Amino acid sequence: MKITRKKHKRTLFDTVNTSLVVLITLLVAYPLYFCVIASFSDPTQVAAGQTLLWIKDFTLEAYQNVIKETKLWIGYRNTIIYTILGTLYNLILTLPAAYVLSKKYLPFRGFLSWYFFLTMYVSGGMIPSYLLMRDLHLINNPLVLIIGAGVSCYNMIVTRQYFSASIPEDIYEAAHIDGASEIKCFTRIALPLAKPITAVMTLYYGVGHWNSYYQAMIYIHKDAYKPLQLILRDILISNEMTSIDTNASVEMIEYLLKKAHIAQGMKYAIILIASLPLLILYPFLQKYFAKGVMIGSVKG
Repeated sequence: MKITRKKHKRTLFDTVNTSLVVLITLLVAYPLYFCVIASFSDPTQVAAGQTLLWIKDFTLEAYQNVIKETKLWIGYRNTIIYTILGTLYNLILTLPAAYVLSKKYLPFRGFLSWYFFLTMYVSGGMIPSYLLMRDLHLINNPLVLIIGAGVSCYNMIVTRQYFSASIPEDIYEAAHIDGASEIKCFTRIALPLAKPITAVMTLYYGVGHWNSYYQAMIYIHKDAYKPLQLILRDILISNEMTSIDTNASVEMIEYLLKKAHIAQGMKYAIILIASLPLLILYPFLQKYFAKGVMIGSVKG
């Protein structure tokens, strides 16, 4: 009887858990699915709410309108450059800093950790940051999106914990006995063993650069330097319908309605175009992602 009850309870527990996981998965996946079917459907059907589950009146008009925008490819080029160089710059600063702070014999280790931790809650503010970038001649300079934010203190603390918890000190001691310097210990021992957390930090920093919007909106005003997110915003706004004047001609009203019709379809195509590279990249980093997050998630 006891075995039967336990088996029944376990079956019920598993059923409830599975149902919750399926429900959460559907809730998370549906917005992306809706963007896909809406981007391939006629905008009139989308506006009427007829595309909740399936594509209605299949069309590629939205993608054709987006691709026609030459600024789109400039934004893609800029964002790819900002993401690659910015992520590399972040890793070059984060990994050595985390390695150094993981050493218990580091002088003033506690103070330095506290100092970095404090910056997570107290920042300089938007106006002082803008004035600083202006004095450094980084306004309308692509470098502002690459070196403007070198280190995420949260990411550095998580990486530090990974170095502390995952790599035994005995390995470093043996290397020191053999004459290895700290630089060799870092490059020959720590980095090869830190692939999981490096992949996680690459993804975190890369996603941050790819989705960068606020910094670009403040510091970048030239179209030639704008990242993809800002270009897509400009494209969408330029095609949206503005308020119609009561004295507007019939031709003007038809033109504005046509722009609104185009913007309705472009909106979902733009979301997919902006998300596609990250959706392609994530499966290649997934095998490192879970391990890196689990080991590095407990901050010490």
